[in-house]
Amino acid sequence: MTEQPNTDHDHTAGHGYISAKDDYLKRLRRIEGQARGLQRMVEDEKYCIDILTQVSAMTKALQAVALGLLEDHISHCVVDAAVAGGSEADAKIKEATDAIARLVRS
Repeated sequence: MTEQPNTDHDHTAGHGYISAKDDYLKRLRRIEGQARGLQRMVEDEKYCIDILTQVSAMTKALQAVALGLLEDHISHCVVDAAVAGGSEADAKIKEATDAIARLVRS
């Protein structure tokens, strides 16, 4: 059974990444272009190692996005919840810990 992400979030408050939303979108579009480039490389039967090099670059780009989002989440959502205290703080810390665990496993 796969672990489902928690979707019970407060959508009325701004998310931590909101101030860098355009930067994240730009990076994700670049990654999307990398994925299309990988498809073309396979279609064009490029050398395996060249394809693997591009897969590695794309993986690192996705990891950078993930780490940035995690940092934004901790510095905004988790800190705000910690200041509020109580069960909300515990839930946000667990949520962040679970996200870190997923990133480490990937």
